[in-house]
Amino acid sequence: MVSLEIQGNSRNEFGKKGSRNDRNSGNVPAVMYGGSEVVHFTVTPAGVKHLIYSPDFKVADLNIDGKHYRAILKQVQFHPVTERLLHIDFLRLIDKTPVKIEVPLRFKGTSPGVKVGGKLIQQVRKIKIKTTPENIVDELKADISGLDLGQALRVRDIIIPKGVEILNNPATPVALIEIPRALKAAAAAEAKAKTEKGKKK
Repeated sequence: MVSLEIQGNSRNEFGKKGSRNDRNSGNVPAVMYGGSEVVHFTVTPAGVKHLIYSPDFKVADLNIDGKHYRAILKQVQFHPVTERLLHIDFLRLIDKTPVKIEVPLRFKGTSPGVKVGGKLIQQVRKIKIKTTPENIVDELKADISGLDLGQALRVRDIIIPKGVEILNNPATPVALIEIPRALKAAAAAEAKAKTEKGKKK
């Protein structure tokens, strides 16, 4: 599991004015929910960029005024025009307390359909799961080594680690092997040739 250490400083001033002052100082207001306390703090844009602008799932190791918390990113607010980072919500990870997260879906193996010219199309990139902090994974995998031309892999085919529950519809396609036009044309031409040959006989 990849953890990213993030430095934070407690906030003393709240509300719109406090948030505006924090942003004017180059910081981003943040809040962490979960457990018996709600923690208000600030982070720097540079300190969270590898957490926010990443396709990977990471756990945040928050160091707020010397206190350490494990948390996950729950919501990020950007300015609608400038896309400036405005606010971040974190959820504290508490042992044995289930959380819902989204993790990337990756494939393993080599598809026979791809070997003969098919194209692998990934239709779902992230999977929603329910698990506890002890069983959190940073990705899920699906084996495509049995996928031939025109075949699809579904959520139900994903490899499920211990302690993890997938929340997506089991029937949802996550990948398929697309048949290129050239192969379709070649197959059609071959079928036509066989038909004509059969007629001549």
